[in-house]
Amino acid sequence: MEELKRRILAEGKNLGRGILKVDGFINHQIDTHLMFEVGRELARHFTDADVTKVITAEISGIAPALATAHALNVPVIYARKTRPITMTGPVFVEIAPSHTKGRDVFLMVSTEFLRPGDRVLVVDDFLASGATIAALARLVEHAGATLVGIGAAIEKRFEGGRDALAHLNVPIVSLAVITDMSDGRIVIE
Repeated sequence: MEELKRRILAEGKNLGRGILKVDGFINHQIDTHLMFEVGRELARHFTDADVTKVITAEISGIAPALATAHALNVPVIYARKTRPITMTGPVFVEIAPSHTKGRDVFLMVSTEFLRPGDRVLVVDDFLASGATIAALARLVEHAGATLVGIGAAIEKRFEGGRDALAHLNVPIVSLAVITDMSDGRIVIE
């Protein structure tokens, strides 16, 4: 997706250690026009997958997941990192490392919203190591639902996430693939 790639190169900041700052248009301040274009493009790749739900992790995955779910006309679920008092029933729980927080986080989804028979698309802002997406895929599996695909706005290919997720045997779509961030650079495929 050319506009996304252009914005990454123009506004993204390489903070070192593989961290790409895109919070001016994706995950702090959100360019809604760009995000809905991201959602339409990801949805286009999965229109024949009979998606019934989109799932992501709180919080920066919500915008691309919401836009994709909107384009597919299905609900979006976001896995919570802390359990609110309103989440009173049973939950599915997984642990995933957070690169930006520097620690493991819990991901929780109420059994009320993720069920057997659901056909689930995982969408996130980044595909890096694949650890968060793998945890979301395990939540889908715990529910007895079917994982039908993975979509990411940005993939950091050099972190190996795509290879780490290959065992899931589902299509993986990334709209902007970064191949190198060494020496302060941002190189897009």
